[in-house]
Amino acid sequence: MKYKEKLRIIPLGGMREVGKNMTVIEYKDEIIVVDCGMTFPEDDMPGIDIVIPDIQYLIKNKQKIKGIVITHGHEDHIGAVPYVLKQINVPVYGTKLTLALLENKLKEHRLLRSTKMVNVSYKQPVKIGKFFEVEWVQVNHSIPDAAALAITTPLGVLVHSGDFKVDFTPISGDPIDLNRLAEIGNRGVLALFSESTNVLREGFSMSERKVGATFDRLFALMRNNRIIIATFASNVYRIQQIITAAERYNRKVVLSGRSMLNVMGIAENLGYLKVKPNTIVDIKDMNKYNPRQLVLITTGSQGEPMSAMTRISTGEHKRIQLTKDDVIILSAHPIPGNESAVNTVINRLLDKGVRVIYESLSEIHVSGHAYQEEHKLLLNLLKPKFFIPIHGEVKHLLKHAEVAQKMGVPKNNIFMMDNGNCLEMTKTEARRVKDVEAGQVLIDGLGIGDVGNIVLRDRKHLAEDGLIIAIIAMNKKTGQMVSGPDIISRGFVYVRESTDLMNEVRDMVTKSVENCKRQNIKDWSSIKSQIRDDLRNFIFKKTRRNPMILPIIMDV
Repeated sequence: MKYKEKLRIIPLGGMREVGKNMTVIEYKDEIIVVDCGMTFPEDDMPGIDIVIPDIQYLIKNKQKIKGIVITHGHEDHIGAVPYVLKQINVPVYGTKLTLALLENKLKEHRLLRSTKMVNVSYKQPVKIGKFFEVEWVQVNHSIPDAAALAITTPLGVLVHSGDFKVDFTPISGDPIDLNRLAEIGNRGVLALFSESTNVLREGFSMSERKVGATFDRLFALMRNNRIIIATFASNVYRIQQIITAAERYNRKVVLSGRSMLNVMGIAENLGYLKVKPNTIVDIKDMNKYNPRQLVLITTGSQGEPMSAMTRISTGEHKRIQLTKDDVIILSAHPIPGNESAVNTVINRLLDKGVRVIYESLSEIHVSGHAYQEEHKLLLNLLKPKFFIPIHGEVKHLLKHAEVAQKMGVPKNNIFMMDNGNCLEMTKTEARRVKDVEAGQVLIDGLGIGDVGNIVLRDRKHLAEDGLIIAIIAMNKKTGQMVSGPDIISRGFVYVRESTDLMNEVRDMVTKSVENCKRQNIKDWSSIKSQIRDDLRNFIFKKTRRNPMILPIIMDV
């Protein structure tokens, strides 16, 4: 087969991980990018704010890129867009709420004026470049305006599920458009890329309305309590149900957390959130009301260190202080890896004597991701020739591949991929070819990718073992030590209680400098290296510790 007759599929994120979703679809000299997400740092990434995909492949091929198409407005699908647009200026296509949430981000990064954003509607295909036509198909998820994508290419139709579930009684809007998905399936689907987040769970996911019934029951039982609920800021349907229950029981609603205020403001302006006048109360005015008249909705359901709920649990929130009459509801399921942080927050809250209700105790959360039977339904409707499980850890992808095989997709037509893998596809066959560069870029403050493995290694070293700085003044011509050494310790030992050890360290530095002089070593980098080696060996023998050692020589 000639190259021009092949599609290339290259995931740059979202494979063997939950988050950081990004997939490249390439045909001839054109590329479209599906989603552009971020993820949160692991425990071994001290100081890192977020993690985004490595887009070196896109930068090298930026003249080919015709646009970024977004499935929905969650951070793991749009969080990296501003960082990517700083290096590749291309149009962004998405539904109304998705682009509104993205607009806020682009304003913060001063990219709004220079970015072309194209608002799309369900069932209205959009031509992108010469070779691609993309249709957004309505699905249910925990945020409005979520979509699956039907991407028509010269070789056939690719379907990207986005994040989805099947909910026949959604809080607002229509159920998932199974009719349209069936029509697409009847036309023939070359490949299905389907999210795998909840594929380990058997059966069907519960409707979001189930949570509404639980809130109604809890609000009726807790008429004499202030209620504080933590959930995802982007879960507009969940927040709508909290507001509906609050209005039913004549409570005022207080929003806490910057992202909560941003998302709710956008959702209300666009009509996705229905709130009666005077229901929402500014947090500054909440003390004007009896606590039993209030419902507080906060961020921090995942135990994020700086979130409102974490600060409430530690007593550090400026405006919300707990009393024993408060009831806390954590209306979210811990994201994999966040279980420990969530449990820490729960234990802190319980220790303060408040009642805490979380998922294992009550039905106060349902997932926005499909269970096994919903995945089977999608596979049955679309009947794809090739199947690629996405958006999940290894255990999720393997299980999804097993489900697809049970639904009739041949084993040889199912591809377990990793970030950077390249799948070449024709109308009749697909095979893995040479990988492309992929990985992760660490964002720390305003820095993009300037923190790498060496910096992370140093941060971990400092965090685990501390630091010793040895300062000496030397005459560069004679090599004579003029003053010092002065020893500064941080995170190693408490200097005032370790005078003897500090004196021994000072003596060891002096000996090291004298040895260098005897050996006629005058190069300062060599002297620093000698001090570092001698001091490391000495400290390890004395303490069995290995602090970072930083010699500083000043020329006098």
